Amino acid sequence: MQALSEVIDAHAAARPTQLAYLEGNQTLSWQGYARRSQRLAGVLAGLGLARGERLAVLLPDGPGVHIAYVAAEKMGLVAVGIGPRAGAAELRHLLGTTRAAALISRATHRDLDLAATVAELRATGELRHHLVVEAELDEGAPLLVDGAAAAEPDLASLDETVKQRRLAPQEIFLLNSTSGTTGLPKCVVHDQSRWFAFHELAVEAGELTDNDVFLSALPAPFGFGIWTGHVTPTLLGSPTVLLASFSPEEMLRRIEEHRVSVLAAVSTQFIMLLNSPELGQRDLSSLRVLFTGGEAVPYERAAEFEDRTGARVLQFYGSNETGALSRTTTRDSREVRLRSAGRVIEEMQVRLFDEEGRDVTRSGRGQPGCRGRLTSRGYFEDPAANAKLVTADGWMLTGDLVTLDAEGVLRVVDRVADFIIRGGKNVSAAEVESAASTHPDIALAAAVAMPDPVFGERVCLYAERRPGAEPSLEELVAHLEARGVSVELFPERLVLMDELPRSSGGKIAKGRLREDARRRARGGS
Repeated sequence: MQALSEVIDAHAAARPTQLAYLEGNQTLSWQGYARRSQRLAGVLAGLGLARGERLAVLLPDGPGVHIAYVAAEKMGLVAVGIGPRAGAAELRHLLGTTRAAALISRATHRDLDLAATVAELRATGELRHHLVVEAELDEGAPLLVDGAAAAEPDLASLDETVKQRRLAPQEIFLLNSTSGTTGLPKCVVHDQSRWFAFHELAVEAGELTDNDVFLSALPAPFGFGIWTGHVTPTLLGSPTVLLASFSPEEMLRRIEEHRVSVLAAVSTQFIMLLNSPELGQRDLSSLRVLFTGGEAVPYERAAEFEDRTGARVLQFYGSNETGALSRTTTRDSREVRLRSAGRVIEEMQVRLFDEEGRDVTRSGRGQPGCRGRLTSRGYFEDPAANAKLVTADGWMLTGDLVTLDAEGVLRVVDRVADFIIRGGKNVSAAEVESAASTHPDIALAAAVAMPDPVFGERVCLYAERRPGAEPSLEELVAHLEARGVSVELFPERLVLMDELPRSSGGKIAKGRLREDARRRARGGS
């Protein structure tokens, strides 16, 4: 089994001028990908880092971040993927937790002077080097190491070093963070082998070929972005369109311009695409598959996406930690594709557990756990977190509540932490959101628990309104009542927003909404 960097080198030899990445007006061929990653590997070789040390990567979601990951792989370094939305506290936390020896970044990040942050970390942690790059690691572009221009490496003599140091697919190649919706993120440990196995399932599910053109709207460091932007297109030799910053209008334009056939986007993103007035103005006839997930997939909006684009909506169910437990495929009926998380992947040995950790698979309802080749290696040097993630007998848990029928079809009821317990009854936040999203004035919805002295918790809905709309709670409830929605799913508090907050991975940041709901319950408006 070849490592990704070896696959890239093979593409560079066999199809040198064909495109690997497109972002904005920038393009990167397979030959350019191989050369730029080799150049950066040569610069890293001059830092004296030991094999297995960590290189933190904080770059915009363009070709450069993928070049940096491959250069790290060539030098036997473990990449620490830091999301492009990370703030100063998260950056310090991830660099400290992973004990990164070097950081590669732009000179500034979200108005943060990284030089000052690096100086602080050098004094208190293990960070020794800071590499500053601009553009997308263009050949010959300036690259600073600890404030001075890096010497250009002798690429002719580098091949032997790469052969000796290159990471094998079974070795740890990446530490990435959880989305950070609550508190500071943990770091998940990845080898390439798990993503190669995932790739095989994705190809079979979506009938993917090297003729496909991918558009990955997900940040590269996170699991969804890794397989859709870094692994599967590379293994196929297909071009990938990237979005350095997401907007539905830009995504629609790129799909039309580059004849994208495979789109990867979380539910929030494809709903925003549906809400865009430009949707009907673009030719999306090339699109045949949308891989989505990361949060509940709303049936009506997913069906609308299929009807308006002609593409099939597919998903893998799982987590950054577990990998996939189930999936839908192009051969599944719409009912299975859009009303479930698909059929269980047999090799993942899925079991269901109750709150006491007992196997309740036969009951058909519980928290899923799995064992198989798609799982991560758990959290980096975090025994306490790993003890909660993995049972004593080796089942890795998802933190969701699901049902599993006799046909092996899995349906997600909710996140365990996403239940709103009102008067002793569990109310599904996902169901509230799905129902509320049918209101014509609501673009996106997120339901959380609001503390209540009588019922314990009430249903609080945060809604991203459409431009110019001001739906009231009474209007929303009347709309839901007319649709026959269960009374228990009616929101009891409505907070309108121009835009719902997002986490680093692009999902709705429910942790921030829960904090706001608690503040409002205390009388903070």
